[in-house]
Amino acid sequence: MGTAGKLELIALQDVGRIEPGDDLAARIVSAAVQTGVALTDGDVVAVAQKIVSKSEGRYVVLDEVTPSPRALELAATCLKDARMVELVLREAREVLRAVPNVLIVEDRRGLVLANAGIDQSNVEADAAGRGRALLLPEDPDASAQRLRSRIGSVAGVEVGVLINDSIGRAWRLGTVGTCIGASGLPGLLDLRGKADLYGRALQTTEIGFADELAAAASALMGQSGEGWPVVVIRGAGLMRADGNALELQRPRDKDLFR
Repeated sequence: MGTAGKLELIALQDVGRIEPGDDLAARIVSAAVQTGVALTDGDVVAVAQKIVSKSEGRYVVLDEVTPSPRALELAATCLKDARMVELVLREAREVLRAVPNVLIVEDRRGLVLANAGIDQSNVEADAAGRGRALLLPEDPDASAQRLRSRIGSVAGVEVGVLINDSIGRAWRLGTVGTCIGASGLPGLLDLRGKADLYGRALQTTEIGFADELAAAASALMGQSGEGWPVVVIRGAGLMRADGNALELQRPRDKDLFR
């Protein structure tokens, strides 16, 4: 990948509050200028899922959600708002775990995560003061591709884009920044067959490259009130431009955790 032994991460300032229909790519380019960062070819722009969802209008007013009998049943088990559970069911392919305070699903994008990625943190009420929840982007890889193309048009540079969300792991405590959408960078690097330091061919080494970058960016973005939802990553040394986040998803027949 990179050859200089250096990876630089820069949180962009003044991205501002994002509303549905906003030109998010133009806002990112403007924030880069305000921060004193000139986007260059080969940069990776890591964008928090939340502002992508907000720009795409992925809000749901909770008072407009009628829980199904299945949602009411699960809500009693999970001790959660039945309206939120109903939204999770609408976004899910399969419910994997349901215990007090925990609802794990495989969502319709193939992601395994709590509450189908739906939450209310840093989500403002609507104009009438009604509480809202925010869904994940409909197709995060497509969202990343659109952002990448638009950034290229506005700034005249060829960058990679990844959409970052905080996701828990089956075998570790704590959430970690994870790539749920990508364009212009490899999601998965398959190093099988390449030689190690001693000339031995690697047998099983696959690297979640986009996830590693997402985790690094997440350390700057923060998880609460920091307000730094865009991070420019410089020095990653992009090798190809046709990757996506879908290639990071473990096939069901190789999933040892369910």
